[in-house]
Amino acid sequence: MFDKLALYLQYPFVRYALIVGVLIALCSSLLGVTLVLKRFSFIGDGLSHVAFGAMAIAAVLKVTNDMFLILPITIISAVLLLRTGQNAKIKGDAAIAMISVGALAFGYLIMNLFPISSNVSGDVCTTLFGSTSILTLSKNEVWLCVVLSVLVVIIFILFYNKIFAVTFDEDFAQATGTKANAYNLMIAVIIAVIIVLAMNLVGSLLISALVIFPALSAMRLFNSFKSVTICSAVLSVICALSGILISILAGTPVGSTIVAVDVVAFGLCYAAGIIKGRKK
Repeated sequence: MFDKLALYLQYPFVRYALIVGVLIALCSSLLGVTLVLKRFSFIGDGLSHVAFGAMAIAAVLKVTNDMFLILPITIISAVLLLRTGQNAKIKGDAAIAMISVGALAFGYLIMNLFPISSNVSGDVCTTLFGSTSILTLSKNEVWLCVVLSVLVVIIFILFYNKIFAVTFDEDFAQATGTKANAYNLMIAVIIAVIIVLAMNLVGSLLISALVIFPALSAMRLFNSFKSVTICSAVLSVICALSGILISILAGTPVGSTIVAVDVVAFGLCYAAGIIKGRKK
């Protein structure tokens, strides 16, 4: 097995997949804790469906680099989602459901009305659940992912205290002069960037798993925000690496394998939490 793995690692596309997978997993886990604690976990699910719709439009328009169309649309949707979610008449969960279902339906409709291949169902399945596209990344795509991931990490570190304050007591943070709305907007934009980066890794339907599972697993083991965030990042990176390697060796779908490893890790952390006497 190790000889086979060493052979695969000689190929650049495998190394590219590992680099991108680790970076996406790291970025997803950093803000996952904040989203779970704010009970806004499924914003990732909603934005991933928006990204699916944008990808369908890019495919129909035959845009050379669809990232330049998908990223702005997803960021704009994140801003609209935040604004709509603050409306008293449309609560956050309803806003997510509305945008999520609408974007998914329009994306599928567009792909059927203007098919770009003879296998529309296969294209849709690939986009929703991920595929081997993570193993066909170009050097430019890898560099774009590296740059955006570094920006996400730097922003998180620089504004860590503000994100912490907004996460636990938004009203108090606002009363002390913190611009809570601005930081909520920043979080939404960062999540939009992460969603777009993760599309090739796990597909639009499984992206939420990268955000939710590492955070929930870490919460079974630690209490403090800092400890949970660090543990979540470590678990997410380990699960992503393990999932990609297992996928390469076993020939299984990359996205589904990574999520399966995340589920197993959550089960182990949950059991460890019970053993430590920290039942939910």
